[in-house]
Amino acid sequence: MLAVAHHHFHGAHLDYVGVALAAFASWVGITGPGEAALIAAGIAAARGKVDLESVIAVAWAGGIAGGTVGWLLGLKGGRALLIADGPLRRTRRRVLRSGERFYAKYGPLAVYFAPSWMAGIHGMRARRFLPLNAVACAIWALLIGVGAYLIGPGVTDLVGDIGTYGIIALVVLGASLALLSRRRRRRRHRPQDWKA
Repeated sequence: MLAVAHHHFHGAHLDYVGVALAAFASWVGITGPGEAALIAAGIAAARGKVDLESVIAVAWAGGIAGGTVGWLLGLKGGRALLIADGPLRRTRRRVLRSGERFYAKYGPLAVYFAPSWMAGIHGMRARRFLPLNAVACAIWALLIGVGAYLIGPGVTDLVGDIGTYGIIALVVLGASLALLSRRRRRRRHRPQDWKA
């Protein structure tokens, strides 16, 4: 006999639907509604009005669905716009190639910090994007949801600081790698002095 797990959502089901839809919108690429809804739900969970695990689960599911739709929009629509004929075509294609290299090297950070449609535009493959998107959505839902549950609205400052430091670290890492790559190229092309 198969045991079927049934999770009971504590609180109004509309609250959970709202969190899922807001997370969906945020991960498609509309800034703001997901974080606001998740913070409000985390605070409501701390007051016993909704279940924190359920809030995190629906935010995660909504984020995964939204991220996937955003990625598909970028892959099908955004990429077509960048490679289409018209003004600055060479520049657009050069930017596209550069972005593809960035996503190839720093995919996990890019998926977490950049809108999902950018991963689609830059041609990130499904087998790489989908698991990274799921992990990024889980980190986001846990960080914001549990943070709001534990510290309340102040979680926005904490997440903002983490995001700022993450971006700074990403820029420093990128600049460091660019400098190392440049030094290596110079060493390869530098004439060697050979003594007999």
